Amino acid sequence: MDVPTRVPPQPGDTRVPLDGGGLTLPALIRLADGTAVPAVDPGALDRVRRARETADRLAATGRWYGRGTGVGAHRSVAVDPAEETAHGLRLLRSHAGGAGPALPARTVRAMLAIRANQLLAGGSGIHPSFVTALTDALRLGVHPAVNEYGGVGTGDLTALAQTGLTLLGERPWLTPDDPATPPRADGTVPVGERAGTGPGPGGGEAPGAGSASGGVGTAERATVGPGGVLEEAPGGGVLGGERPPSGAGPLGVVGVGAEQTAQAADPTGTVDGVHVGEARSRGVGEGGPAAGVLPAPVTLRAGDALALLSSNALALAQAALAGHETELLLRATHVVAALSLAAVSGSPEAYAAPVHALRPYPGPARAAAEVRRLLGLPDDPATGGGNGLPAAGRRIQDPYGFRAFPQVHGAALDASAALRRIVETEINCPSENPVLTPDGHLYHHGGFFAAPLALALDGLNLALLKTAQLSAARLSALSRPDLTGLPGFLATGPAGSSGTMILEYTANSALAELRSSAAAPASAGHAVLSHGLEEAAGFAGQAARQTERARAAYATVLACELVCAVRALRLHPEPPALPALALAAAALPTGLEDRPLTGDIETATALLPRLAEL
Repeated sequence: MDVPTRVPPQPGDTRVPLDGGGLTLPALIRLADGTAVPAVDPGALDRVRRARETADRLAATGRWYGRGTGVGAHRSVAVDPAEETAHGLRLLRSHAGGAGPALPARTVRAMLAIRANQLLAGGSGIHPSFVTALTDALRLGVHPAVNEYGGVGTGDLTALAQTGLTLLGERPWLTPDDPATPPRADGTVPVGERAGTGPGPGGGEAPGAGSASGGVGTAERATVGPGGVLEEAPGGGVLGGERPPSGAGPLGVVGVGAEQTAQAADPTGTVDGVHVGEARSRGVGEGGPAAGVLPAPVTLRAGDALALLSSNALALAQAALAGHETELLLRATHVVAALSLAAVSGSPEAYAAPVHALRPYPGPARAAAEVRRLLGLPDDPATGGGNGLPAAGRRIQDPYGFRAFPQVHGAALDASAALRRIVETEINCPSENPVLTPDGHLYHHGGFFAAPLALALDGLNLALLKTAQLSAARLSALSRPDLTGLPGFLATGPAGSSGTMILEYTANSALAELRSSAAAPASAGHAVLSHGLEEAAGFAGQAARQTERARAAYATVLACELVCAVRALRLHPEPPALPALALAAAALPTGLEDRPLTGDIETATALLPRLAEL
């Protein structure tokens, strides 16, 4: 779902530091939503530069996987040193084979931020200009076209190859307002079919008009010139050589800046003191793509291609966004469950602090404490006098939906916290294969295998299913006169009125969708690829997409419960004075007659993020 989330920034705080080690989930969400811009730490960028120098030195002394060799089953095929840059370009082009729907801008922006921050950790050996170009794209509000399918949890190769070709200038930059356009058979994205198409200078249509990268993807590709040196063809990226003046050929329309004179980058990765890839036609962030400001095409050098590809940045982006939205719902659940408990005059014993001190799990203790706080209950109901036994005539125990809520929902809270820990670990460390360590050694390894991420997502999906089942159970309880003392299905009309009866069906329909997302954990999948060399896969991206589907279904279940809880409390002779009830009752329709309830569910769903902040 490509909608902003609620991560309120501090007043005047519009920058998120990227240093390769300190990116948090809320900060990542702000970058994805476009409410903040990245600020690259100079020391971290210098670390990338030093790592690049180390990589060049090590590569000259022995074979480096993916730089001096082929990849996958071709790992033992040697690549001539003079061909390493051309090999990298072929690697990007051949791996840009994604398929399926184009991903939302928000997801791709999160991917760009994660990949930039990972590269700043200094383990890849990539040229610093790639980091600069990635962060420029975030500041300028543009993103590459990326397809949904292609990764299997061992590196998001297709998504990052598509990103790499965009950074080189072979594919167009998109803006959040560009409608998704299916790629051509050759992998390029058609231009002139998106918003913004218009005549270029002089009355004719500019090359690539309508895209954020004029002529890209429509002209010839880069070719190998004399001596194996890669040269730029019109509309192609710049590869290991001189960059033509920005006013010459189609690249003059790209928005690199008419006054920018492109020159060969020096070994520090700068041109006239500006990091290669930095748009210089105006201050970064002072104009968007409509004003013609874009990241300049990056120069591809030996080793850059695999260094960019070797990451699960897309799966991490999807996990971060889905996980963050799920956190919001889990917080909102405390409010909805508390209102339901009040509506059935439930027992506070199951939420007593002494009960949860006996089994010190963080999640259940937090869930119980939140319900106590929202309802104004004491930590220990026995402190009010008596021996804690229920009064005569009062239920001795509530149904599981109320009595076991802290244990079941607490497990979901713990699963959510575990996912956040893994996401925040992965987005702040190098996972490239091979990887450079700070002491200058190179290691070939399997750190790109996203098993921890996939397992955490699968665990959250199952935990979400369990707490959703209790939400549906509470919804059913709210319809029972023996528990509420109210009319069946909270109906107030003539005899036979249905009231909220249909919400049980709607909630269980959404619950079935949630179950289908959790019943077959993605990490249970299996794949044997590349001639059997890669005989397993993590499927983290698939797990993240399951989490998003599960989250959306759970929101519907929870919204149905909220509608019923508010209606039940409205029917109480003396509704409790609760801030949560006041907020929800003010937003939800007041009519109690039999009527369509779709609007109530939609309103309740939109209200959940606000309840999460109580």
